[in-house]
Amino acid sequence: MADKRKRRRPVDDSDSESDSKLPFKSKLKPDSTILQTLKTLKDSATAAASSSATKPLTLSDLNLSTACREVTDLSLSSVQSSIESLILSFAHSILAGNGFSFSVPSRSSANQLYVPELDRIVLKDKTAVRPFANVSTVRKATITTRILQLIHQLCLKSIHVTKRDLFYTDVKLFQDQTQSDAVLDDVSCILGCTRSSLNVVAAEKGVVVGRLIFSDNGDMIDCTKMGMGGKAIPPNIDRVGDMQSDALFILLVEKDAAYMRLAEDRFYNRFPCIIVTAKGQPDVATRLFMRKMKTELKLPVIALVDSDPYGLKILSVYGCGSKNMSYDSANLTTPDIKWLGIRPSDLDKYKIPEQCRLPMTEQDIKTGKDLLEEDFVKKNPGWVEELSLMVKSKQKAEIQALSSFGFQYLTEVYLPLKLQQKDWL
Repeated sequence: MADKRKRRRPVDDSDSESDSKLPFKSKLKPDSTILQTLKTLKDSATAAASSSATKPLTLSDLNLSTACREVTDLSLSSVQSSIESLILSFAHSILAGNGFSFSVPSRSSANQLYVPELDRIVLKDKTAVRPFANVSTVRKATITTRILQLIHQLCLKSIHVTKRDLFYTDVKLFQDQTQSDAVLDDVSCILGCTRSSLNVVAAEKGVVVGRLIFSDNGDMIDCTKMGMGGKAIPPNIDRVGDMQSDALFILLVEKDAAYMRLAEDRFYNRFPCIIVTAKGQPDVATRLFMRKMKTELKLPVIALVDSDPYGLKILSVYGCGSKNMSYDSANLTTPDIKWLGIRPSDLDKYKIPEQCRLPMTEQDIKTGKDLLEEDFVKKNPGWVEELSLMVKSKQKAEIQALSSFGFQYLTEVYLPLKLQQKDWL
């Protein structure tokens, strides 16, 4: 009998130990209560989208003291005509003995403007001259001309290529892909069109899984049946259509590791949602896809990023746009993204162990302080408070720090409790 009791004790002890590793689980209410909270959130997002659907605010509606520019989606024939008109004007200028030069909108930090009414960064109207007959700019003017020639070929053939394909058409001239990529953005500004209008796309990076059905180039895709890896987000947003969903929200995740945990645990079945990640720094295709989902499905977007300055920067790129592509922020931004976690205040609130926290480097602290000076951060007092706490404590943590309580703590306790408490900013 004594031996039997001894054999039973480890089972009880392990159960007790398992419970102790899941702090705050006792605070969780039934899933039905949390789902009701999420339904209320969705209804609010739908109502807000419907009220602004009649006439969404645009840059042209605002009487700004500073002139700004934005690009628009153009058809291939319009892009082709714009390139031909530009080259024709160069030919006239050359024949007149004046040579030629490009008037390129400046994409420097000094030429950026945050517009609170739109909650996004836009490009001001300052331009720089890029003459061919100048030693300092001749190479860049040559690259610009070559990119225009390649884009014109794409228009004639009506095909898409990747940025990598574009680079390899003239490696000796471009030397490095960052150079051809930068000039590609310049060409978008010069022609006044979105980068997707040029039929040049980035390689597939982002993935989506969960309660979403959409058509990809005519094929219907059910994202609940794509396995743990999910469906790669199409690089060409024009291929995407017929979005349908019974989700209550969109969960935007910074890291691939957290995405895999959510996908494997089928978090989207317990709490109906669509889970998206760009596996780090957001690419254009994922940003376009996010905006399309938000616009068509009218769902609230909740973000899960690391508790460090770069997590907040990634969140701001989705919400307010990047300075590098501010000329196209109208098409690339997803408004009203809610910051769920991991937030600096969560480190103490959820008793994240010290060994799972990382000391911020000098560069981290500088990035955090620089973010505190940004207008899009100042607009949100909650962001300022959290970022100030981060800089003051000089501590950061990744989403995976929650795994110290168990590999499934993220999906079983942390996220459900956050959603239950409406703990987002």
